[in-house]
Amino acid sequence: MKPSGRPLALVVAAVAALPVLIGTPASAAGAEDIPGVDQIRSSWNIRQIANVPKKAPFDNVDALGTDIAFTDGKAIVGNYDGFTIYDIRNPRKPTILSQVSCPGAQNDVSVSGNLLFLSTDSSRSDASCTSTSLPASEKSAWEGMKIFDISNARSPKYVAAVETNCGSHTHTLVPDKRGKDVYLYVSSYGPRAEFPDCAPPHDMISIIKVPVRNPAAAAVVNKPVLFADGGNPGVPGSFPNVYTSATTGCHDITVYPSKDLAAGACMGDGVLFDISDRERPKVINRVQDNAHFAFWHSATFNNDGTKVVFTDELGGGGRAACTEAIGAQRGADGIYDITGRGDNRKLEFRSYFKIPRINGETENCVAHNGSLIPVAGRDIMVQAWYQGGISVWDFTNSAKPKEIGYWERGPFSETEAITAGSWSAYYYNGYIYSSDIQKGLDVLDIVDPRLLSAKFVRTDELNVQTQKGYRG
Repeated sequence: MKPSGRPLALVVAAVAALPVLIGTPASAAGAEDIPGVDQIRSSWNIRQIANVPKKAPFDNVDALGTDIAFTDGKAIVGNYDGFTIYDIRNPRKPTILSQVSCPGAQNDVSVSGNLLFLSTDSSRSDASCTSTSLPASEKSAWEGMKIFDISNARSPKYVAAVETNCGSHTHTLVPDKRGKDVYLYVSSYGPRAEFPDCAPPHDMISIIKVPVRNPAAAAVVNKPVLFADGGNPGVPGSFPNVYTSATTGCHDITVYPSKDLAAGACMGDGVLFDISDRERPKVINRVQDNAHFAFWHSATFNNDGTKVVFTDELGGGGRAACTEAIGAQRGADGIYDITGRGDNRKLEFRSYFKIPRINGETENCVAHNGSLIPVAGRDIMVQAWYQGGISVWDFTNSAKPKEIGYWERGPFSETEAITAGSWSAYYYNGYIYSSDIQKGLDVLDIVDPRLLSAKFVRTDELNVQTQKGYRG
């Protein structure tokens, strides 16, 4: 990342316009403060500047908006039914460049140059974008990774597909050390004896190597076993009671290539890896938290690579976990310091963080996808909480995290529990971009003196699960 050319005077003027509000904290709110349907509430330092609603054929409640990748002034947003490419060069007026219908939930996305990678985690009749659904018990069923050429963003071209065991729920792009080819760490889980391509044990990930100059030659090069002992056996139970998922694979992996580190959120385990050999990641340390974590969902390093924030997706993302009954230490973030050196590094728990607002019983709300805000010398991130909205919080002091801003809509429905809200909220070139499952793409501006330096940091390409360092 590099400094931008944004005039300092413009940012200072924007901050100066809010003299009465500076220093007002994000505060706790009780059930009586829940906003009405689609009503927006926020802290003083965040405001919405744009929204692009979902467009046909994605304009229905079953076409869920998912993750986001960024490249050269474009945002690529996955959807259970395909993906959308937005032009965001003017953040206040984003436009749709193209939509590709390609069913294959959940269609997690990443980008490298002109290549777009798309995860398929539902059993399909074939690898095409016109496939139909098949049961996973059918041997001929296909799921895995798809590759597109987006050199013409208005007309993406399908290039290739690679089948992987148990499909691809998420994937992580990992550049090779020569800077030429890329690897994809494919995370999947949920094996069953009757699934011929996803039978237990499934204690591994799939690693795909993609020759950038010949992406059609992409292939699986390794299936490393991460849990020789089988991983966390789990704690029986169901939402809202305390339970922990058994480890049968990984949900998500975040890599920090320049530091040869990766952090895996693997259902019942949090994992720290050495990825100095890209094709053979090595487990350094594993942690469990059966008292509080139901499902280790995702991970974020701080900029120094000395901490990891793990999320607990209690209720699988479809339940109301931001209620008084659930409390502040479940469905939350867990902050871990990385201590020691080399193979003796360990993940040491420090604290939990959860949004301090109560949500309604129809609002699915739990810790979900977020990214660092590039503020030199501070550990600050923006994070999606589904219908809990978007939170900006500081974990510079690992033991005492605090929220410094928020933005949210009221419930999608007050009478029905419909999956909605922010799936991913990421900071990119001065603004927060949120993929709202039902409402489309939101763009937010955050103006806060504590985050001033982030407004000057620019990057052409951003895959949040492939972390790059910054100097601010």
